[in-house]
This record gives sequence, structure tokens and C-alpha cells, in this order.
Amino acid sequence: MKTTDKKEGVRQAVERILTNYLEINNHRKTPERYAILKGVYSMNGHFTLDELGEKMSEVYKFPVSRATLYNTLNLFMEIRLVIRHRFQGATKYEACYEDESHCHQICTMCGKVTEVKAPEIADAIDQLRLKRFRKDGFSLYIYGICSNCQSAITRKKKNNLYKHKDNE
Repeated sequence: MKTTDKKEGVRQAVERILTNYLEINNHRKTPERYAILKGVYSMNGHFTLDELGEKMSEVYKFPVSRATLYNTLNLFMEIRLVIRHRFQGATKYEACYEDESHCHQICTMCGKVTEVKAPEIADAIDQLRLKRFRKDGFSLYIYGICSNCQSAITRKKKNNLYKHKDNE
């Protein structure tokens, strides 16, 4: 299946989920909700509220208020179309239909977040039996120092060592 066909299939599926939820709960089917859903599912990876707002204004020519974005994302989280992450003081969102379970490595120096494929962890969690609890998915956060920051630390240590030797 082509990537564009898969994306179109996902878009149709999440729109159906949203439509069904809104109808069952007697909520209005507003153009803003569907436009924001389209915007969310066109984002690549994690995004902030401001980044989504910029995309809505610039790409889709459909500006929406920050409050509307926030409330709509809360609705999407309620029906498991979006997940919220809190990475080192920053709130980021992510579309999660068909991609709920994954790991993130987070650099404690620069804050860079990278998704990691870890099938062993996913398998272990799938096998995990929990009492009186239905698993929907998981996110795992692994904290450490990325290679760029580690290189910078090493360079700084070397520079300090050379400076110390020059002062002797």
C-alpha cells in the first residue's frame, strides 16, 4: 500500500471515529474540529499547540484561536486520537491512531526527543497481564544525553584540561 493511500485511509478512519463520537454524544460537528483533525494528522511527529496553530493559519488558511485548539485537542485525547506528552517542561502532542505504543529518548541537556523502535519492550508489555485494567497503549521515556551533547561535554572537558595545563 502506498504511503498516500495509507494516510488517506487513516484520515478517513479518524474522521469516522470523530463523527461517531460527536453524534453519539450529541456534540456539534463543526468545521473547526474536522480542520484541526486534518491538521493534527498532517503533522510529522510531536508538535506544540503553537506549531499546530501556525499550520492551521499558514497551510490550511484556517486560523483558529488558541482556546479552540486546546479544547479540541482535549476532545481528541478523550477519544484517543491524540496523546499529550510532557517533555522537560514542554507540552507536545502527537497523533496516535495506529501508533500508540512507542519509546522516546530524551536528552536531558538539549531536550531533543527521538522516537525509538523497541519491539522487545512492546512484546513484553503486550504479554503483561494487569488486574482489572485494559491496556490501550504505552509511552516509555528514556532519559540520557544525546551524542551531540556528549561530544560538546567531551570538547569542553578537553578545552578545560588544555587551559589548566597552559596555566601551570
